[in-house]
Amino acid sequence: MQIHVVRRGQTLYGISQAYGTTVQALIEANQLDAPNQLVVGQALVVPIYGQFHWVQPGESLWSISRRYGIDFRELARINAISTNAVLQVGFRLYIPPSPKRSIEVNAYIEPFGTVTEAQKQTVRDLASYLTYLAPFSFRANRDGSLTPPPLDDLPTIATNNRIINMLVVTNQEEGQFSKELAHILFTNEQVSNTFLNNIVSTANRLGFKDIHFDFEFIAPEDREAYNQFLRRARTRLKAEGFLLSTALAPKTSAEQVGAWYTAHDYATHGALTDFVVLMTYEWGYTYSTPQAVSPIGPVTQVVNYALTEMPANKIMLGQNLYGYDWTEPFQYGGQAAKALSPQQAIALARREGVEIKYDYKAQAPYFNYRDDAGKLHEVWFEDARSIQAKFDLIKQKGLRGISYWKLGLAFPQNWLLLQDNFNIVKRG
Repeated sequence: MQIHVVRRGQTLYGISQAYGTTVQALIEANQLDAPNQLVVGQALVVPIYGQFHWVQPGESLWSISRRYGIDFRELARINAISTNAVLQVGFRLYIPPSPKRSIEVNAYIEPFGTVTEAQKQTVRDLASYLTYLAPFSFRANRDGSLTPPPLDDLPTIATNNRIINMLVVTNQEEGQFSKELAHILFTNEQVSNTFLNNIVSTANRLGFKDIHFDFEFIAPEDREAYNQFLRRARTRLKAEGFLLSTALAPKTSAEQVGAWYTAHDYATHGALTDFVVLMTYEWGYTYSTPQAVSPIGPVTQVVNYALTEMPANKIMLGQNLYGYDWTEPFQYGGQAAKALSPQQAIALARREGVEIKYDYKAQAPYFNYRDDAGKLHEVWFEDARSIQAKFDLIKQKGLRGISYWKLGLAFPQNWLLLQDNFNIVKRG
């Protein structure tokens, strides 16, 4: 699989000829709705076996072989050149695909009011890429009962496609995470026991095999209470044959404090759970200033800290499937940014006639435009390059896998690159 960034004046026909593929293959792989109107800076995936590399100034057969993790003698053999050849700038080398390792893939899905036919079709279409499906969410109540999300036949679709159903439990009340609710669930023994009983009975009745606690905005003083609750939950759930997982705020040290961080004890979660999901996104968020949602530097810092507290095979990297469109004045707590999918972002850049740029430090694409009222906008989103950077991180660190928030946002390049980089574990 090749990633190609569109340059000024390029057409699908010319790109297809350069890579030995067809225009139709490019249209289908990238789900292009306006194939004759490519955006400068748009990242396309080219569905070929392996990839090509055009020699850049200062590169050698040795340096190129190191970059792609292949022996330089094998690279020379494949391309029918001498190992001592002096490569000319612009010379095209074929790079064979690397061996793939296996990872697990989770995806949250968030039905509102009802499960739509589009959501069900999305799960069917992406079933081969998923190890887990996580309907968001079963809301805990103060008496220990559970309020389920709309499910319809999502659990059945998942089971029929060998996907493990993940029962996501949250401490949400009226759409907000509640520290008071979490405190009751952790510290009131009667409520806590009722809560775990209801989780077990619900999971058994609906066919869920993983219990996933996404407790957020916990009071800092309830850190140990949460740990104790997880110990009780582990004992009960393991006796019933369930997997146990949790979602963790993106911390970079054990000493990091704050409403979203203090009560999440990485070491304890790593010891007690089968795996955790690191919520490595939302640096750029609805009420922030314009910036990458999941910049590679901060994401890597979170992963590096997590690896000091738990083994790599327990870590799922959280990944957004969306971006944001911010409107000036750009300030924290100002006007809410509008969420949009990668495909919507590209369509917006095309409509506004602007070039997509790329921040190599953050490993994320962005662009600016002015609306009809003359207000400046800044858009950050994900593309093939940014998601490949996350896949490379997963491989470099040997992580368990990746967890997407959330299905329903079109990003076709992600799924093709996911399949090109990894074998997807099926446990259902």
